[in-house]
Amino acid sequence: MNEKILVVDDEAAIVDLIKTELEFEGYDVETASDGQMAIDKAKSYVPDLIILDIMLPKVNGYDVCKTVLNEMNVPIILLTAKTDIIDKVLGLELGADDYLTKPFDNRELLARVKAHLRRIKRNEESRNKQEKIIRNGPLEIIPDERKVSVNNEEIHLTPKEFDLLYLLADNIEQVFQREALLERIWGYDYFGDTRTVDMHVQRIRRKINLPQDKFIKTVFGVGYKMIRL
Repeated sequence: MNEKILVVDDEAAIVDLIKTELEFEGYDVETASDGQMAIDKAKSYVPDLIILDIMLPKVNGYDVCKTVLNEMNVPIILLTAKTDIIDKVLGLELGADDYLTKPFDNRELLARVKAHLRRIKRNEESRNKQEKIIRNGPLEIIPDERKVSVNNEEIHLTPKEFDLLYLLADNIEQVFQREALLERIWGYDYFGDTRTVDMHVQRIRRKINLPQDKFIKTVFGVGYKMIRL
């Protein structure tokens, strides 16, 4: 079965161009022209990846991103005409996986789509090989359900936050360089930088709410590791 991609943009010319390129590569493509339609299509179509414009009628891309990720685990690539770093950071804070600033080269968009879908496949294959429950003190991770709880209280994480936490917990006490985490979680051809890793670690710490030095510890000048509780 072909991988399914939802393309969301209110500019018909951009949607048609992206759709044609993706379908030529063999992907199954659905489209939406406003934020509410995007949310409805995401629920009914259940895509493997979403390409999402930020400036949308009815519901903006940020709110679409937040709503969709509260209900499903799907990578999102944001499209934006804005160049302000704050807009990009906000999108990543909400759980988006990547962003492209308009105008963009379709070949670059296609490369990113392939990279994120490859990463998902690798992560699923890895979890299928070892579907074990990970426990570390009050922390419990059930990989096949993508469920995390602390003291039996479930914690909601975005897809990238879960993948990062799972990697650290499955390799407890192992120090990971930021570059290694970026490669393992975002893919070797991700176009971001190591600040993305720092930002995700900070969010995980806030949500898990355990003392920093007794959970995910910063190894200064290197990266991060999870402490055995």
